[in-house]
Amino acid sequence: MKLRPLHDRVIVKRLDTERKTASGIVIPDNAAEKPDQGEVLAVGNGKINDEGKVRALAVKVGDRVLFGKYSGQAVKVEGEEVLVMREEDIMAIVE
Repeated sequence: MKLRPLHDRVIVKRLDTERKTASGIVIPDNAAEKPDQGEVLAVGNGKINDEGKVRALAVKVGDRVLFGKYSGQAVKVEGEEVLVMREEDIMAIVE
């Protein structure tokens, strides 16, 4: 199944975080924090402004982005969890 987000929505896959501290202690899954970085899998066409014109999104497929821990709506697609969020929920593009 493929998802094609509408308007200014973006599909993001969370990136895995390190499960071990610098000193070598392994952190169990239930104690680990949710990662706040992800890879953009799909983007919508853009947001319609007040003049009725479509404003293109600043992010593109393949970008690594930074977002809030509780941003977006989690959805399972083919057994994999992805986030659907608005472009405004994305704080930065990691370069």
